[in-house]
Amino acid sequence: MTTFAWKSLKTRASAAASATALASTLAVAATGASAMLPFATAQAQSAATARGLPDFTDLVDQVGPSVVNIRTLEKVAPGDDSLGVDEDMLEFFRRFGLPMPNMPRRSPRQSPPSEEEQPRGVGSGFILTPDGYVMTNAHVVEGADEVIVTLTDKREFKAKIVGSDKRTDVAVVKIDAKGLPAVRIGDVNRLKVGEWVMAIGSPFGLENSVTAGIVSAKQRDTGDYLPFIQTDVAINPGNSGGPLINMRGEVVGINSQIYSRSGGFMGISFAIPVDEAIRVSDQLRATGKVTRGRIGVQIGPVTKEIAESIGLGKAQGALVSAVEPDSPAAKAGVEAGDVITKFDGKPIDKVSDLPRMVGNTKPGTHSTLSVLRRGKNKDLNLVIAEVEPDDAAKAKAPGSKSSPQGTIINKPLGLTLGELTAAQKKELAIKGGVRVVAATDAAARAGLREGDVILQLANVEVTDLKSFEAAWAKADKAKPVNVLVRRGEWAQYVLIRPAR
Repeated sequence: MTTFAWKSLKTRASAAASATALASTLAVAATGASAMLPFATAQAQSAATARGLPDFTDLVDQVGPSVVNIRTLEKVAPGDDSLGVDEDMLEFFRRFGLPMPNMPRRSPRQSPPSEEEQPRGVGSGFILTPDGYVMTNAHVVEGADEVIVTLTDKREFKAKIVGSDKRTDVAVVKIDAKGLPAVRIGDVNRLKVGEWVMAIGSPFGLENSVTAGIVSAKQRDTGDYLPFIQTDVAINPGNSGGPLINMRGEVVGINSQIYSRSGGFMGISFAIPVDEAIRVSDQLRATGKVTRGRIGVQIGPVTKEIAESIGLGKAQGALVSAVEPDSPAAKAGVEAGDVITKFDGKPIDKVSDLPRMVGNTKPGTHSTLSVLRRGKNKDLNLVIAEVEPDDAAKAKAPGSKSSPQGTIINKPLGLTLGELTAAQKKELAIKGGVRVVAATDAAARAGLREGDVILQLANVEVTDLKSFEAAWAKADKAKPVNVLVRRGEWAQYVLIRPAR
């Protein structure tokens, strides 16, 4: 455009004007060239960035041979077409002695057929040691009558289940082979959010499938004993038990769970940190089971409001809602309403920290609990016990109907209170407290109800009606009052805003 305009005016312009126009044109051209430099630089930077994207090919070559496919089989009667049939419908026909539609009817004299093995499921795993120990998920091998491990070179082995742990979803199986390519174990503490990671497994039975993504979060709480690694790596049914691998070719986790509303991958997956898994696998290989410590408390989180009202400062620690009778905690003097702030000197930042710390402590170990009780810190010594099996005796809910003797009415709190009988105290395993006969107005709005037991008021222990009235007399009526309430087996803090 500039050159054309200069030519159209050339017949009426002097040589000087022409020279000026030419200089202007050159200046414009020079300016345009200068403006092009940032664009060219951006292109070069973009190309450099593209060249810097991760290449997973070496990792696949390095770790791929260590990843295995796991098939499980179960024994069923041949010709049993009831598999996959609705159980309620099947039970109906069985109960009335009717044959299922489209199913062959067996003669009463016909002997039951021998069992045969049918495919049950497909999962993944990885070689832990050269002599044939393989790690996978507990849910992959749960209920299996036979486990088949297939290597990348197509060799198949019948595997023996060494042990499995449902709490962490870790299992170890053993195949009879030597000189296998074992994985290298990485350091989970070095793993960073945003770091590239890769998964190898058998999604939907497709062996040796590779997917990649980044670490989305660490220490994700989805279980009592596991701070999961969250990623956006595509994980689907069949990937379970496969390794999560960092860019150094090290295993940092076991792919275990996904968040899904459809049953398939929706962008969020979870892996068991490999350090936790190795701790479990070591015990499984040594004894076939996992031993964990316990202290015998039921715990809950500490909210910001509760933390401020009891003088804790910030929301941290584990609030004791119940103490099991004759447990290590009970023998050490732990009480419902205590806030456990440290275990063996290590701070409890969130409630899930405590079960992990205790669980990883060997039974018989002498440990120390630091608790906050009615505004004061105390150290309690106890001996760690062993976790009971999942089907161990469950705590019984108190059901006493005895009527309390004597009552008082506290209108600002909306409470009618009565004394506890000796039988009620024994049943609840508590030293004292007062029973809520009726809850209205402020107490009802706070969630209290008939049958609740008040153990503390405004950080003061309540043993009977007299001590409750004394605590109320000293309480600041202009502020919400914290009340420690026992309901059934559980105890929790409740804030009541007194009526004025």
